[in-house]
Amino acid sequence: MAQVAGGAGALKKTVALVGMMGAGKTAVGKALAARLDVPFLDSDAEIEKAADRTIAEIFTDHGEAFFRSRESEVIGRLLENHRAILSTGGGAFLSEVNREMIAEKGVAVWLKADLDLLWNRVKHKSTRPLLRTENPYETLKNLVAAREPFYAQAGVVVEAEPKLSIEGMADKVVEALRAHGGILEEDQ
Repeated sequence: MAQVAGGAGALKKTVALVGMMGAGKTAVGKALAARLDVPFLDSDAEIEKAADRTIAEIFTDHGEAFFRSRESEVIGRLLENHRAILSTGGGAFLSEVNREMIAEKGVAVWLKADLDLLWNRVKHKSTRPLLRTENPYETLKNLVAAREPFYAQAGVVVEAEPKLSIEGMADKVVEALRAHGGILEEDQ
C-alpha cells in the first residue's frame, strides 16, 4: 500500500468519522491521521476537556439534549479551524445541523460495523452512558436500527471487517477516499 503524501496539505477537507460506538472511529481515526500526517481530533474528548467532565457525567448532570447542543458547538469549531481526521460521537450524525456542517466543510465517512462486531467491542466497557440499561445488547440493537438511516447519509461508507487490523481499516478508508475523489491532495 503506497503511503499518501504527508503534511497538513494531505487533506483538502476534514474527514469526519461517523458510526456507532465500537465501530472504531477513534482507533482507526488515529491510525488514519498518522498515515496522512494530519491532526487527529475527537469531538467527545474536546467536549470533556471544555467541560472538565466525562461524557457520562455530562449526561447524568445535564441530560442528553444539553450534551448534544455542546457537541454541535464543538464539531462546528473543529470543522472551522482544522483539516484533520475528526472522530465524532456515535449520536453526533443524527443531528441535521451536524450532518450539514460536516457536508459543507468536510466529508463524513461511515465506519459501518455489524451488531455482533459492535457488541464484542463495547460489552465490557462501562464508559457508554447509553448502554447503562437492563439489557445493553437489546439497547445497542435498537440504537443500531434507529441510527443506520442517518449514517447511511454519509458521503463515504466503509464496511468494517472483524479480522482486519486497525491499520488495515485505515488503508480501507484511504482507498474509499481515493475512490470518492476530491478529498486527498493527490486527487487531481
